[in-house]
Amino acid sequence: MPRPEGFAYDAYASGTVRITHHGRPATTLHGPRAARFLAEVEGSQHQLVMARWTGNYKRGNERGARDHPRNRR
Repeated sequence: MPRPEGFAYDAYASGTVRITHHGRPATTLHGPRAARFLAEVEGSQHQLVMARWTGNYKRGNERGARDHPRNRR
């Protein structure tokens, strides 16, 4: 699975965190969710954490979906 890239985040004094992907807004977190995100992103895998929080990541089922009966032609 390719590693996600292109994610960045900005933390504001109001407690809001804005996550962007290649410069475009992906999600905005407020309050306790923003605090949990900031605590988690302190690790070494920033890109993976941001991809998971935005929901923008591969789930590993793309190859299997190709063989599903409704997708066969």
